[in-house]
Order: sequence, then structure tokens, then C-alpha cells
Amino acid sequence: MKKILLILTLFVSVIALAQKPIFTSAKVNAATVYTNGAELSQSTSLTLPKGTSEIVIKNVADYLNENTVQIGAPSSLTVLSVQFTQNYISEYEIDESNPAIKKVRDSITYVQKEIAKVQIDKVSHSKTVELLDKNQQVAGQNSGLSVMELMKLVDYYKAKRTELSNAITTFQEKENKLNEQLKKLNSKLEINTKNEEKTSRGKLILQVMNEVAGNVNLDINYMTNNASWQPFYDLRAENIQEPINMMYKAQVVQNTGIDWKKVKLTLSSGNPNQNNEAPILQAWFLRYGYPVAYGYRNQNAPVNMIQGKAAAGEVNADKMEESSISNYTTVNENQLNVSFDIEIPYDILSNGKAHSVALKEIKLPATYRYYAAPRVEKEAFLLAQINDYSKFNLLPGEANIIFEGMYVGKTFINPNQTADTLSLSMGRDKKISIKREKVTDKSGTKFLSSYKEQTFTYDITVRNNKKETVEILLKDQYPISTDKEVTIEVLEKDKAKVNEETGIMTWELKLVPNETKKIRISYKVKYPKDKVIDN
Repeated sequence: MKKILLILTLFVSVIALAQKPIFTSAKVNAATVYTNGAELSQSTSLTLPKGTSEIVIKNVADYLNENTVQIGAPSSLTVLSVQFTQNYISEYEIDESNPAIKKVRDSITYVQKEIAKVQIDKVSHSKTVELLDKNQQVAGQNSGLSVMELMKLVDYYKAKRTELSNAITTFQEKENKLNEQLKKLNSKLEINTKNEEKTSRGKLILQVMNEVAGNVNLDINYMTNNASWQPFYDLRAENIQEPINMMYKAQVVQNTGIDWKKVKLTLSSGNPNQNNEAPILQAWFLRYGYPVAYGYRNQNAPVNMIQGKAAAGEVNADKMEESSISNYTTVNENQLNVSFDIEIPYDILSNGKAHSVALKEIKLPATYRYYAAPRVEKEAFLLAQINDYSKFNLLPGEANIIFEGMYVGKTFINPNQTADTLSLSMGRDKKISIKREKVTDKSGTKFLSSYKEQTFTYDITVRNNKKETVEILLKDQYPISTDKEVTIEVLEKDKAKVNEETGIMTWELKLVPNETKKIRISYKVKYPKDKVIDN
């Protein structure tokens, strides 16, 4: 009977030991970042006994798609189940074998012993003071003492009590310092024992069956939504005879709960979270609705309006030239997206802030021309036009503009347009003066029976204050009528090319240094006098 009980006890002990979870922390090795999400590749190494074990993998993302978790393990290990949680609680969670934790634990034990010693000394001195006070009272009641003996007793009492009181004060100060030191050590212990929990609440719990005891390497891959990237550019041009030096960069943001230290980055233009189902067209039924007022297109974005032949300053560069930064980036273009493999390891902290990553440097062959639409902006814009831009694998994004060594502002690069030429706005040029003034004596209103007739005349003056000849694409417009009772007649267009569908008039001007040109436009609007046109 005793033998059976002993065997049962040993069996229960073995089961209890087998059920103790084995903790390990995963390291981030690589990250593939998409426009909305990231795939993380992590690894860990641990020692496993033979048989069934529970593994708790710490330092994984706070939020991840559990369906995407993949565990790479040797053939001798079978993964029975994988579970993700943020609320794992276990009495075994603190790893006391960690050297950092053990060092803090030893320091706490030493300080606690020192505090106990100081408290003993302080109590001992306090009791001595109490005993001394009582003896002083007894001596004061003894009238047999001479004056000399009484003075000696008083001097002794005074000196001894002062000595004891000073010692108690010193002990108290020492105890306060030790308590402060103990508080710091406890805080340090909390940081060391719960560091993963503070930076990452996520944990993967694995149930595994191991055929052979020993060291095991695990690879962990999964998708998380708390990371993204977007392209960003620096555009530098020294003058209109040189190509544009474009620095192709990325702004990577991640808030996964774990810091990526020395990771291999891959940036992809794909979006793994988007709907991949092809759309199906349904029947389209027309219905009555409320009339919508006709509006004119805002032409404050000149990069979308430039068409036609190129101007002066063309630069021939058949091939893309790359700097040393580009040597560490491999561009992979497939049917659906573009990816950038970066060989230089990066640190991307989990703080939700944008981290700048340099991808490559490109020399863009550009043709330059100026553009102006003084009806909406009284300044000229320098435009750089890029042909065959698809070979540069550009993505939509903002760009800093540095022209002639000076920062002039931002622009937006949109390579998804349908035009053959990509136009980049390089900023305003203050050395080209433009005025658009109403000619009062050629403008006015007339009333003809039931109609009102208004005439508008404008003079547009352009002056080149630069030292070189410039070509300017100038645009203005007259209104378009959508009502048969409202008629518009162009009276003067000064040799402009007119798009009658949009009312946009275009001039291609060439101005030598210090040359001024004036253009006049005039149009007449006729409509019922009981109506009001507010635009």
C-alpha cells in the first residue's frame, strides 16, 4: 500500500511539473510593412522536455490576426494548438533565473537586512534614553547626593543623552535613505519582471508534443494591423537645365506594442486587408432628384492641367542613375504591387511616430516650363514634366521641393493619372510678375427691354524679371452657360487657343529677360434682368 501511494505521489508530481508553462521571449527579425498592416517574422529558442508542454511566447504584437499565425518548428515537435491572448496570468510568469532579476533580488535582500540592523540600533538607543531618564528621576529624589556629585551626574546625563539622541537621528536618516533605496530597487524589479507586459500585452500560448528533449528553435509569423507606411519624396533641382534629384523615401509608422530592433524591412504597396472580390454590376435605375448648381472646376492645381508640347530646358537622361543608398534597396515589381527590400537593418520604435526610411535616389529627366492662371493665383508656377514616369515605380505621396538650394514648399506626386506626362509643381517663382486687372471703361452693364447685358474686359500683364528667357503657359477662362436664357459671347481673346466646352483660353508665351507682354480678354453675358447670377 505504501508503495502504491509513493508511486501515485511521484506521478502527480511529474504531471504538475509537466503542466508548468515554459516562458520564452520572441525577437523580431523581419517586417513586411504594407500600406495598412504588417507581417512580422519572429524567432525564439528554448529548451523543452520530452512529452507535452505549454509554451508562453512573450513580446509579440498587442493585436494580431490569430488566423494568420504560423509556427515553424523542427520535425520532432508537433504543435497541438495556438492561442493568442492579452490577459495571460500565471504564478510562474516571473523568470527568477533572469540574471538582471536575480541581481535586483539580491540587492533588495541586502538592503532589507541593513534596514533591520539600523532599526535594532535605533530601538536600542531609544531604550537607553528611556532608562537614563528614569535613573535621572531616581537620582533627583535621592537627597543624599552632594552638590559636586549632583553636578557630575547632570553633566554625565547631558553628555550621554545628547550622544544617544544624535545617534538616533543618524540612524533615522540612514533608515530613510535605505527605504528610498529599497523603493527604487522594487521599482526596478517591477520593470525587469514586467517589461514585456508594459510594452507588449500580447502572448502566444502553444501546446506542443516533443519527441526528444533538448533545445528547440521556433519561427513565428503573423499579420498585425498596427503598422503602415507611405511614400515621401525630396525633389531637388539646381536650375531648369539640370535633371531633378529625387530622394525616394518612406515614412514607416508602427504601434504594435513591440519595438523593432535591427530588423530587415520590406515595404510593399499592397494592402492585405482590402476586399479582393471583383465587383459585379447591377441594374442602374434613373430617378428624379433635386437640381444641382453647375460649378466650375477649381484650377488651383496646375499639375493636372498641363498638356501639349514640352518647353525649354530639356535634359536627356535615358537611364535612371542611383546613389549608394539605392545599392541597399531591391525593387520588386509584380502584377499587382511594388515592394522594396531594404538590406540595411532599421530600428522602428512602437510609438506611433513616423520613422523616415531612405529607399533610393533617382535622377529624373525633366523638361521645365512655367504656368500661370491669374484668375485664381497671381503668381507663376514652375512645372517639371516627366516622360515615361512608370519605369520609376513611383507611388502617390507628398514631396518636399528644394529649388536653387532653397526650400520652396510641398507638392503632391500622383503617378496614377492617365496622362502620358507627369507634371510636378516645383513652386512659385517671384521673379515673374503677373497682374490681372479689370478694364473699367471697357466693362459695364446695359439694360435691353427684358434682358440685362454685362460686359467684362480684363488686361493680363506678364513680365519676366529673370536673367534667362522663359516659356510660360498662361490660362484664363470665361463662363459657360447651362441655361438657354443665358448667353455668353467672347468679344476678344487675343489669339488664345479656346476650349469651347470648358471656356478655358490658353496662351504659350516666350519672354526674354525684362520683357513685358499684355493680353486682353473680353466677354459679354446676356440674361433676363429679373434673374441674378451670383458667380
